[in-house]
Amino acid sequence: MNLRVFNNKRLLSEAAADQAAAAIRQAIRDRGGARIVAATAASQVEFLQRLTGTPGIDWRRVEAFHLDEYIGLPITHPGSFRKMFLEQLINKTGISNYHLLDGDADAPEVVRRVSQAIASAPVDIMFLGIGENAHLAFNDPPADFETEEPYLIVNLDEACRRQQVGEAWFTEISQVPKQAISMSVRQILKAKELLAVVPDSRKAQAVKACVEGEISPMAPASILRTHPNATVYLDTNSAALLTTATQTTT
Repeated sequence: MNLRVFNNKRLLSEAAADQAAAAIRQAIRDRGGARIVAATAASQVEFLQRLTGTPGIDWRRVEAFHLDEYIGLPITHPGSFRKMFLEQLINKTGISNYHLLDGDADAPEVVRRVSQAIASAPVDIMFLGIGENAHLAFNDPPADFETEEPYLIVNLDEACRRQQVGEAWFTEISQVPKQAISMSVRQILKAKELLAVVPDSRKAQAVKACVEGEISPMAPASILRTHPNATVYLDTNSAALLTTATQTTT
């Protein structure tokens, strides 16, 4: 796993977007199209803003998948990840080939349909975040590292749900759904390239556990260390608890 630490979120977002854009362009050159997966959350806004404004990407040749979504939350809710997916990526680029995780629909059927679609060909690059509880997508600890199912129905733990309140998507924890549809850990690892954007001091403890702790379902994002082409973008705040030897600041 490659760590890149930047002095602020703007520089982090610019560098991450440049790497993402290069991967998308290369896939289009090599195979005529690119398959991507995007996380959408507060931590991803600046990165996606930079990426969608990058020139020279033929977005008509991009197929996009959604990483996770709450079950039972309408798309009109500010915390809806498919709402963010549309606003932060799809509407800005004109991507026409995309797959939403419809949290209002029959969840097992959504899982079946989107799992079938993503399993049909390799993913070129996946954009991720890391949760305050070290979750990867909505795979909260202890995460399932074994299942081969591409998407899962998962239960959300209290730390995960409290993070959503802290990000002001909900006013109290009782409003946060208790279940979600999430891409599985093993499906995430199948992508050719992983790019995690993880700014802010509230992520520092999770970053330390994932980078310097044991690779374990109790720190789900620690599994990124097993991937041959994973880059984690940090700012000095999210990297604050790492040892000096671990950090490479740009």
